[in-house]
Amino acid sequence: MWTLTSSAVHAESPLASAPDAGQAAPGAQVVPPVPAGAPTVPGAAPAVADARADDDTFLLLREAARQNDAARVNALASRLPPNYPLASYVDYYRLKPRMRDASTEEIRELLRRHEGTAVAEQLRAEWLLDLGRRRDWAGFEREAGQLARGDNLQIRCYALLARAGRGERVGQEARTLLGSPPAYGEACAALIAQLVQTGQFSEADLLWQLRLAGEADATGPARRIAVLLGASDTRAAQAVDVPAVAMARGIGKTRAERAIYLVAIGRMARTSLKLATVALDKNSPKLSAEERATGWASIAHAASIALSPDAATYWQRANGVQLTNEQLQWKTRIALRRGDWKTVRATIEAMPPQLRADNAWVYWMARADKHDGKNAEATAALERIASQHSFYGQLALDDLGRQVVAPPPALPISTEELASVNANPSLQRALKFYSLRLRAEGNREWNWGLRGMSDRQLLAAGELARRNDLLDRTVETSLRTRTELDYAQRFPAPHLDVLHPTAQGLGLDKAWVYGLIRQESRFISDARSGVGASGLMQVMPATGKWVAAKIGMDNFVHGMLNDLRTNITLGANYMNMVLANFDGDEILATAAYNAGPSRARAWRGQLEQPMEGAVFVESIPFSETRNYVRNVLANATNYAAVFENKPQSIRTRVRPVQPRERAAILP
Repeated sequence: MWTLTSSAVHAESPLASAPDAGQAAPGAQVVPPVPAGAPTVPGAAPAVADARADDDTFLLLREAARQNDAARVNALASRLPPNYPLASYVDYYRLKPRMRDASTEEIRELLRRHEGTAVAEQLRAEWLLDLGRRRDWAGFEREAGQLARGDNLQIRCYALLARAGRGERVGQEARTLLGSPPAYGEACAALIAQLVQTGQFSEADLLWQLRLAGEADATGPARRIAVLLGASDTRAAQAVDVPAVAMARGIGKTRAERAIYLVAIGRMARTSLKLATVALDKNSPKLSAEERATGWASIAHAASIALSPDAATYWQRANGVQLTNEQLQWKTRIALRRGDWKTVRATIEAMPPQLRADNAWVYWMARADKHDGKNAEATAALERIASQHSFYGQLALDDLGRQVVAPPPALPISTEELASVNANPSLQRALKFYSLRLRAEGNREWNWGLRGMSDRQLLAAGELARRNDLLDRTVETSLRTRTELDYAQRFPAPHLDVLHPTAQGLGLDKAWVYGLIRQESRFISDARSGVGASGLMQVMPATGKWVAAKIGMDNFVHGMLNDLRTNITLGANYMNMVLANFDGDEILATAAYNAGPSRARAWRGQLEQPMEGAVFVESIPFSETRNYVRNVLANATNYAAVFENKPQSIRTRVRPVQPRERAAILP
């Protein structure tokens, strides 16, 4: 709630009522596992105590490995039995602090011993990064395999660097890859320097990278690019961090210095559009046409995020210059707000294929086609996304004249199916990590164990997670099924005995409440955000205190947020307050729950006339809140389909947003 650090964003969004956690699904024939630590035979209590001592030792071992304390790692590892459930990680932690000094054969032996496991893949990735840093290209390429084409940006940069070192032409691959300067690290920085040295990257490529670094607030990459351009790295850092200082130093004489000045213009525009536009106007005669357009694109981008009425004018001044992906998307959003379908089409067509394939832009291109009378093209595009259960999939379904319908229940998971996934070593390691409250490691092992599973196996794994009170894993696992959809897993409704009377007493739509909880915490009852929000409904302490006072909850203290009933009571009451404050508009109320009522009021305050709800959602300035609102409303639509057992339209929630509002009653 009101945190801008949503803990569980997912592009999927349908639902279903499911049994409460710990309660067997209808027809299931599997006995829930015995709770960890419960003795089952005479004399088991000492063994349980030993297991707990081993777990404590393992946690100390993990921390020693994180601190690269090799001596302490060895001492702690020697205290753990060979059959410890996480023995593969004990081996990994033994090696981790001395990886640079370990022999190739020792590392390979460990990889062979645990081949096909998540920990082996993690070790191989870390080894590859070390080989890359040492420029051991023979070793790197011998071990890289599929990781050279995986999701790790730095490993992919090292793979291109190795090929470039052999004289291969990799410039175009690098241009496609290098779009996120904050993630570059040493690997991608070295790749850029190598491509410049071998003539595969031109000055124009470096200037583009400088633009990306400025846009992403990436000071380190900006400094490195400035050096490669023969400019001052200090001045580049100032352009990103303290743009007023960089602007005061003047526009400079070289192309690189002018590019740094334009970075400062773009950064200043985030704080003061007026100062940025005055400065750019003043110095326009000293800039080339391309440089002026680049400056206006940065100002237009900032103006768009601010929902400024001048944004469209600034975009016109940027015509002719190549736009970044973020700029293309914001130019499209401003065109949507203006009903300028010609620009909507042009900017979507200018997006790279991977971005253009995003559901949002497929949907809005279909709308542009429909506006232009290209009904066959529009229908084909809408059909492509209508089955994807996302916000835009549901909008597409509505535009095709169909509604959201919950599928029939899946066949119950059999004893044999559950026993099979329960024997999966990765899932067992994951459950062990969860019992140690090491959720990141648990999630890594869980996801590794799901690889290659059929739909029935995935549903069985989801049931295993439910029986271990891991509803977030139930949801995420079930979302992977392709043809057999189990809404009881994808959209569970736990704690209905608490939530239903609370929502009913407030006159609140329980489908919306469940849709929000699913997005906020994925039903992790002890969820904690980085800014202090707690529980299923991620209630901030200050908000909880304020709501408690409003509803007459005496003696409220922050620790009460961890109580399930209190958390639901406060969260539901706050939802009801924001809904009333925004005239029953679920779009605005959902945005307010995530980003705060004052921000939602400000975004509404930019309207001079009613705006299509989907356009308003797409142009919410904060990407987290934008995704949050999409997912909550799609979730709610699907929960309603299950609770009411009849077809639903997302348009009943995504209605035109009105410019007027009642007097603010919320902080």
